[in-house]
Amino acid sequence: MSFSLPDLPYAHDALASKGMSAETLEFHHDIHHNAYVTNGNKAIEGTPWAGKSLEEIIVGTYDSAAVAQSGIFNNISQLWNHNQFWEMMTPAASKMPSELEKALVESFGSVDAFKSEFSAAGAGQFGSGWAWLVKKADGALAITKTENGVNPLCFGQTALLGCDVWEHSYYIDFRNKRPAYLTNFLDNLVNWENVASRM
Repeated sequence: MSFSLPDLPYAHDALASKGMSAETLEFHHDIHHNAYVTNGNKAIEGTPWAGKSLEEIIVGTYDSAAVAQSGIFNNISQLWNHNQFWEMMTPAASKMPSELEKALVESFGSVDAFKSEFSAAGAGQFGSGWAWLVKKADGALAITKTENGVNPLCFGQTALLGCDVWEHSYYIDFRNKRPAYLTNFLDNLVNWENVASRM
């Protein structure tokens, strides 16, 4: 079984009015995401990981002691990360469901405090990586940041919201202004109904 590039859940230009251009989606989805699919399939071919799910491969190939992860992990994890990322955004107006708002207030003090902490995690991630809102094994919500392709699956956590802070995700639209990209992501792009459904 080989993996394939999923279609975007909206048109390439659907997020343009909300700060993410068609050009960004063309590069990010059609080129970068597709490269993870292609390279991931090549990396697992002929290995015991061929035929396993993305999640099984990620958990099975992550090495917490390694300075650098394997090619299998890097590509398969990034494939999974991007599959989630597109679904976590919407061109439609998205109202935060009350159960999610309540959980964020209980965990972070307010929705604004959550956004501030999430943005700080993303802006503070040195180099490439991701910012995450996760549900931990004990049910508690937390904000984390991970390097490169590492994601919450590696730590037994559920990814509720993830924001890609690799430069290719924002440089066309925001140049070097990563904090502005993160603010725009939280204020205009997040599909809060999708986030709530992951709880």
